[in-house]
Amino acid sequence: MTGLVRKELVSLPIDGQSVEGLLALPRQARAVVLFAHGSGSGRLSPRNNTVAAALRKAGLATLLMDLLTPPEAPSTRARFDIALLVRRLEMAASWLAGDRDTRHLPLGLFGASTGAAAALQLAAGASFPVYAVVSRGGRPDLAGSFALERVSAPTLLIVGGLDTQVIELNKAAYAMLTCRKAFEVVKGATHLFEEPGALEQVARLASDWFVRSLDPAPVP
Repeated sequence: MTGLVRKELVSLPIDGQSVEGLLALPRQARAVVLFAHGSGSGRLSPRNNTVAAALRKAGLATLLMDLLTPPEAPSTRARFDIALLVRRLEMAASWLAGDRDTRHLPLGLFGASTGAAAALQLAAGASFPVYAVVSRGGRPDLAGSFALERVSAPTLLIVGGLDTQVIELNKAAYAMLTCRKAFEVVKGATHLFEEPGALEQVARLASDWFVRSLDPAPVP
């Protein structure tokens, strides 16, 4: 990857185990986006890496972090343990807040699947500011009404036009959000956005949303 001043594997200790992530910092980064994976995905997710590359081109640092340890990853119960994912996500955010290169940068969260619920819960209750949230094919409904009503960060929900069940779940969550918000449907896309051009559209939507919400001088 060109234009990076730092690319580093991050390891956070958890109960004798560890979770790993990949930090990538472009020159003159204007903000940092922490990825919240879900449903068995992690820092090697090709879909999230495609989005992360687009964010870096827009001048945003990225941290793609595993939220489950290797023994936990195969467990469906762990993948849907939103409270567990929130705790791990908060650990990663705290690490960013203490790092020399990212501690001064506004924080955004990008959540996919169950990771979207974790991102929204963190945004609702974090002791530090979260400036923007984007959900891709996520389950924001799993964040619960209590958290959704308390999210103040600008929030974008992106769903595939053919992912009918998830569309309905996102609509229900969207109605509970009281922050600045937007709902985008990628026409012809299924849950994983595997169709030609679908993921690129997700990347553009996410990049525009984060730049407008995270930039110290937002685009009007």
